[in-house]
Amino acid sequence: MKKQIKIAMLSIVTAMLFASCGTVVQPNYGGVLMQNYGKAGKSDYSEVSGRVSDWGIGIQLFQVPLWQQRASVEDTLHMQDSKNNEMKCFPRYAYKVMPGRLIDVVFNNSQIAKENSSDGASFLKSVENNILEMLMYDIIKEQSRKHVADSLMNNGGSLKFEKECELIITKAFADRGFVLEAITIQLTYSSKIMETLDKRLEVSTNVSTIDQEIIQQRKTNELQ
Repeated sequence: MKKQIKIAMLSIVTAMLFASCGTVVQPNYGGVLMQNYGKAGKSDYSEVSGRVSDWGIGIQLFQVPLWQQRASVEDTLHMQDSKNNEMKCFPRYAYKVMPGRLIDVVFNNSQIAKENSSDGASFLKSVENNILEMLMYDIIKEQSRKHVADSLMNNGGSLKFEKECELIITKAFADRGFVLEAITIQLTYSSKIMETLDKRLEVSTNVSTIDQEIIQQRKTNELQ
């Protein structure tokens, strides 16, 4: 009898020990628990909350912030227009995990962010650097080759380009379980493009001045 009591007490203590060794999913974070090293695919991932027992072989807890994240591409993106003129941009964007897609986000990115699984901010930073920003770069680069720098610099040209990119990037983010909430691209142009446009503007101004002089001379001749 005493032996049975000792075994029961040992079981209770062991259970309490395992429970106390668990990790608490922080408020405003989404928790996803991976089991069996994720060998069975997405079925090995489940959403969790509160205190989670993440002790054991092949078990890993991922915590992901659920609020809006603001980020900017660390390196300036280089691209070309349809005439191979060089342009640059420095995208800034805001996004968050799409409701109901938390497991997809963790499952699709667990390998690149495994070392930072318990630190939600680092997890998403890894996703930004390795997935989201590369995705944006490819889209912006492809769209830029459909335009000429002259047209982008005209009234509303850069805004139209930004809206085109935003629509495509929004869909690409959604396919990966994220909501794109805002983006600015901030185009800049090479000195070569600026010099060419300045010369064109100068020629256009000179032509306009000559036209005005001709019109004025005609009026003067008509009055004589």
